[in-house]
Amino acid sequence: MLPAECGGCGSPRTVLCPRCRTALGAAGPFRVRPVPRPPGLPAVHAAARYADEVRAVLLAHKERGALALARPLGSALAGAVRAGLGEAGVGEGEGEAPRSPAGVLLVPVPSARAAVRARGHDPARRIALAAAGELRRAGVPARVAAVLRQRRAVADQSGLDARGRLDNLVGALTVVPGGVRVLRGGPVVLVDDVVTTGASLAEAARAVRAATAAERAVRGESGGSGDRAEEVVGAPGGVGATAVYAGFCREGRKESSGAEEEGVGEVREPPPGGACGAGDVLCAAVVAASPDSPEINRN
Repeated sequence: MLPAECGGCGSPRTVLCPRCRTALGAAGPFRVRPVPRPPGLPAVHAAARYADEVRAVLLAHKERGALALARPLGSALAGAVRAGLGEAGVGEGEGEAPRSPAGVLLVPVPSARAAVRARGHDPARRIALAAAGELRRAGVPARVAAVLRQRRAVADQSGLDARGRLDNLVGALTVVPGGVRVLRGGPVVLVDDVVTTGASLAEAARAVRAATAAERAVRGESGGSGDRAEEVVGAPGGVGATAVYAGFCREGRKESSGAEEEGVGEVREPPPGGACGAGDVLCAAVVAASPDSPEINRN
């Protein structure tokens, strides 16, 4: 009932004008390599640079409650997810998204509960839901698994450098009780709205890897899952949970100059046949990458 204005440039009578909509994906998805790279950070792809209209659109959605922007932001995120899956070699051919019935799980990096209460919504989760819908419409089975949560308070990241952000977040995330059972539903892609230093995505990857490794160890000893499902945070509207890990199953293939350059804390050989298993981290995807901190590599 209220007049709409573009979330990017303020043009009247539209939620997002054609020019700002184009800015969200004009460059095409590209690989982002933060410098220094946090240990354990999976391969990250972004849809756009965090500047100008893109920055304005993300802030309008995140801080001003322009929820109608979730769909175009989700479309941009879906493009970054497809780029990451293609580079990970998950699909029928190089550059194709997975076509397996299990699909992929999009695991959003959680916001602090206080921030969610203040904003009235969780921006990364809302965009992830929109991206999953976009992927499904394109024939890629995808679901959202909100299985991560903060287990301790963290400081505001805005005033911290790369080292400070990494120290601030180490050990801050955990998988909810029963979340590992959800992660068995497919390979994982970690998703967020913005990447700056990569600290949040690296911590999310660590939390997923730790939980799945512990669960596999338990199953190897007793054959049981050792987890509880009743506390899994599901997606609203009956949407199921599917997780896509922000790491690479190709970490051990040494296609780059080496694990040390990639900042991977642990080099793992890919599963037999080169396929990723349920709960394995494939890559990470974001709507935008900050031009200030990361080195953005478009090759």
